[in-house]
Amino acid sequence: MLLADDEAMIRAGVRAILGADPGIEVVAEAADGREAVELACSHRPDVALLDIRMPRLDGLAAVAEIRRAVPETAVVVLTTFGEDDYIARALGDGASGFLLKAGDPRELIAGVRAVADGAAFLSPRVAQRVITELSDGRMERGARARRRTEELTGREREVLALVGAGLSNAEIARRLFLVEGTVKSYVSAILNRLGARNRVQAAIVAYEAGLVTERH
Repeated sequence: MLLADDEAMIRAGVRAILGADPGIEVVAEAADGREAVELACSHRPDVALLDIRMPRLDGLAAVAEIRRAVPETAVVVLTTFGEDDYIARALGDGASGFLLKAGDPRELIAGVRAVADGAAFLSPRVAQRVITELSDGRMERGARARRRTEELTGREREVLALVGAGLSNAEIARRLFLVEGTVKSYVSAILNRLGARNRVQAAIVAYEAGLVTERH
């Protein structure tokens, strides 16, 4: 994975936390957003973990550039700041996760592993703010979301519901008795038909459309 933060001590601390998981390897580090984009293009990591406030190119702009240039790289934003505008822009530009530096170190490992497996991950504090925002005007958004999902096939709605529940491709495959490659194809088709840029946006549609239930 790629780690980008303009503070060397922060990078060292994050690298130490991630080093506790033998399945995570930091292959490159960047001290600014432009370098992060360049390293993402050259190393093509599974995950890029970006700070927001960095020189030359801020983390939010870097999210958008990495997603355009290296779409197979999942991006997680790790920041001190949890303002709604930052959250909305990061997720809108294709980030698959949003974590706060003040969170539990275990959240960092869980978030990186989740997005590497094709799922989305929000720190609990961020998730609560997203849910609160979704609750305002829920009926109108729910109607729009249901109209968007009406064009999906029954199987696609099943897959979308599980994406909304936070399951990775591998977990969805086991749940629906499919091979993982088939699930990836379904997810790609769903994103395309919904006009969603990533799994987070698709999960929001699933939530608003009422496809995500407690049984998931």
